[in-house]
Amino acid sequence: MDLLFLGAAREVTGSSYLLTVNDRTILIDCGMEQGKDTYENQSLPISPAQVDCVVLTHAHIDHSGMLPLLYKKGFRGAIYATPATIDLCDIMLRDSAHIQEMEAEWKNRKAQRSGGELYEPLYTQADAEGAVLLMRPASYVENITILPGVMLKMTDAGHLLGSASATLTCTENGVEKQVVFSGDIGNLHQPLLNDPHYLTQGDIVVMESTYGDRQHGERPDYIADLTDALQTTFDRGGNVVIPSFAVGRSQELLYFLREIKAKGLVKGHDGFPVYMDSPLAIRATNIFTQSHSQFFDEEMNALLRQGINPISFDDLKLCVTADESKQINFETRPCVIISASGMCEAGRIRHHLKHNLWKNNATILFVGYQSVGTLGRQLVDGADEVRLFGEDVTVNAQIRIMKAMSGHADRNGLKAWADSFSPRPMRFYITHGDEPSALSFAELLQSEGNDVKVPYSGDRWDLVSGEVLKEGPRTLADGKRQRAEPTGEFAAKKKSKKSSVNEADRQLQSAVDRLHNLLDKSAGWSNGIKRQIAEQIVKLIKKWD
Repeated sequence: MDLLFLGAAREVTGSSYLLTVNDRTILIDCGMEQGKDTYENQSLPISPAQVDCVVLTHAHIDHSGMLPLLYKKGFRGAIYATPATIDLCDIMLRDSAHIQEMEAEWKNRKAQRSGGELYEPLYTQADAEGAVLLMRPASYVENITILPGVMLKMTDAGHLLGSASATLTCTENGVEKQVVFSGDIGNLHQPLLNDPHYLTQGDIVVMESTYGDRQHGERPDYIADLTDALQTTFDRGGNVVIPSFAVGRSQELLYFLREIKAKGLVKGHDGFPVYMDSPLAIRATNIFTQSHSQFFDEEMNALLRQGINPISFDDLKLCVTADESKQINFETRPCVIISASGMCEAGRIRHHLKHNLWKNNATILFVGYQSVGTLGRQLVDGADEVRLFGEDVTVNAQIRIMKAMSGHADRNGLKAWADSFSPRPMRFYITHGDEPSALSFAELLQSEGNDVKVPYSGDRWDLVSGEVLKEGPRTLADGKRQRAEPTGEFAAKKKSKKSSVNEADRQLQSAVDRLHNLLDKSAGWSNGIKRQIAEQIVKLIKKWD
């Protein structure tokens, strides 16, 4: 029984862990790395076709975004997730694939003009659809056996609609261990969602540490802060542009804006338009409104019982098409523009920044974490100029941040979650945090007598003995990062430009692995089916021999 750390080790994004029990493999999360790449994530050491199943904690792309690539490379096992996570992944993974395809199309147009090498998208919408079709529901109220000797229980993590902490009860050679993956632990008293559910039992705990070295501070008055941003900007005659994560954060903003409008808190600008310019956010909002009341807090449910849609109001304008998005530029009244992506790395928000960043009367309002290396982080850090669509744009707009509007627990929240276990776990593994944050939180837990490790990508640990089986790359003596070349299936996105020969080799090996897996399962098949398969294999060999 062992655990291999692949992604989100001493980094915030790209969560991925490979758990081996009874010689069967379970991938917990399969996330895309976003923002600055501090450590090169190590490769999946087996073919994706050999992964038996996946457990997905929630739908955010840094936890789910590589599932289509896993499918593309031959994975055909079950992906276990809560029903709401499955619904959200159905739109988010397709959207991610669309971005991959559009980026490839744009780069290939340039390559064709210059005679450069063509670019292959990381995965396609067909791959995303294939991954979604493999998803199987795992609710908060049931224990389900996912493999021999492995039982799964999901618990509400309070971070996103359908988000979960996953407890895997693993039995091997008569030894039972409860291995807990926290997923992303939610902040307290968020709008819409329940607070995170605290777990009490776990032998091994793999825990996030996004805010492990800092507090959110005193809970601000979100309504007052947002009202002030709107009032001061509208009085200047400018727009409030909000880069927002399409799923979760955008719905919270609608919740606040509905209340602001209902109470008439913005003076002199009655009926100010709010543009939701994100097809993904619009589809996600529909999923929120159709979800079961068990996912929502009492305040949200009280409004629903009164027949009030808490995330809809007059003057909300939904922009689905590109033409509808472009029309926002002709709006003569000061308005609110909510658009994705939340870190300004892709999507329509970049167009709205191009049209508003240079204006003295505009406000760019950030409402979520900005990873190092992203355009959003550049703006938050005070950049005077940024580059958009090949053009240098001067930053004259006011840059504001809604403090503590985070979907993640802070240091105290993480500590409370960790302290809920009784008896204390055999060991905590601290992940999903920038290195200073992860180390700081590990030190806090260790100071109270806990056994705590902060793994590197590539570290493999025996979960029974607690011994390290293999070490990933470490910091060199001169203090520089030792980076491993990505040789497996999960090279980082920026390394995804491969020669056609290498891609063909991988496809061939993946097909061979899938064939072996198929034959391993053939014991109970009829003789007729076995003969058909054998004949097809012989024909294939004769064709190419």
